[in-house]
Amino acid sequence: MNSAVLNTPVAVPAAIAPSKHPRFEDVPCLACGSGASTFFLSGEDDLTGQPGRFTFVTCTDCGLVYQTPRLCLADIRRYYDNDYIAHQPRNRWGVLAPLFRAAMGSLDRAKLRIIRRRMNLDASSAVLDVGCGSGTFLDRVRTETGAAAAGVDFVNLSERPELRSVEFHHGLFYEQQVGRDRFDLITMWHFLEHDYEPLRSLRHAHQALKPGGWLVVEVPRLDSLSFRLFKDRWPGVQAPQHTALYDRERLVRMVTDAGFDLVEHLPYGAFPPYFYLFCGVAFRLLRGRGLNLNRAIYAYFAGQLLLLPVLPLLPHMNFAMHTVVCRRRV
Repeated sequence: MNSAVLNTPVAVPAAIAPSKHPRFEDVPCLACGSGASTFFLSGEDDLTGQPGRFTFVTCTDCGLVYQTPRLCLADIRRYYDNDYIAHQPRNRWGVLAPLFRAAMGSLDRAKLRIIRRRMNLDASSAVLDVGCGSGTFLDRVRTETGAAAAGVDFVNLSERPELRSVEFHHGLFYEQQVGRDRFDLITMWHFLEHDYEPLRSLRHAHQALKPGGWLVVEVPRLDSLSFRLFKDRWPGVQAPQHTALYDRERLVRMVTDAGFDLVEHLPYGAFPPYFYLFCGVAFRLLRGRGLNLNRAIYAYFAGQLLLLPVLPLLPHMNFAMHTVVCRRRV
């Protein structure tokens, strides 16, 4: 990408609205509130292929990359229906359902490994997962550790079997009455990049944690190898669902501004980096036509098998994700 374009102030181009003409809103920087920005890139809904192009800009004052104009909340909801991966039932995939369940189990175990680097959960612990999706992680937390489990999601998935023994809140996290000084741990696995008010959500998490409680946040990493490879087809763009793209500096600054002390920054996450390699290649080839999940899952697992010898190297290559482990500042 031409560096002169990135560093020269330009008028932000209007997004091309989908065919139903949803409403867009111009927003200031999600981190510092500045209205000054430069054009960064425009992205499409490469995952489902719904029409539209969506603009990301770089804040001139703090450097955060965020989406503006963006869909209003009422119009973003349909992008989380049907083919949104985190909301898929375990039995959707036919003969490959056992492989899908194994992949989800591996993901949830990886999340627990990150948590156990710094803390141990037991029956006296209380855990809140923000953006909990279908609830498999909370189900594992509850069954393996005995901890009390609560979850929040934008989509009402309360009928999923994994959430039946979980305290579930439906809606925007910063509007939920989850209690003050209540939780030992709050996790945000690929939530913050979707949030319409991320700083407000982090401050809400600060209030909900016990003094000295832990916060774990994982997001796609903008300053990563996969972004350099795929640019506007990078899976981390995921327009229009993703509202902001975080490099290390901006992620650390946002959590510290919300009242947390950074304990550890990990150049990887629980989420498999291979997913970004597979989807980046697919999005390049499909060019906005969307990924047919029922067909792509076969190619996904076949490619994973072929690349098995090199997959362990990806987490050490700053390839796709990063994670911050923080404590509530007393």
